[in-house]
Amino acid sequence: MATQAYCVKCKTKRNMNNEEEVTMKNGRNALSGKCSVCGTKMFKIGGGSGVRQTVTKAKAASKKPTKKAVRRNPKITKGKK
Repeated sequence: MATQAYCVKCKTKRNMNNEEEVTMKNGRNALSGKCSVCGTKMFKIGGGSGVRQTVTKAKAASKKPTKKAVRRNPKITKGKK
């Protein structure tokens, strides 16, 4: 399996050797390997983790928008200096 990833040293897309599937700290999948030409370490971030929380349209529709309180400076009044 020859995955292509961007090599920073060659400044172009190259095939990756010794590919290894890794999971990052945030749970996303990625591939780690070496450039086939110069041997520099390469890293390609893949899709997100299998578990994703999505908000359904019903839940989104049931939430009412809230108005933010406008903070006004009591020292400044309209029309007066």
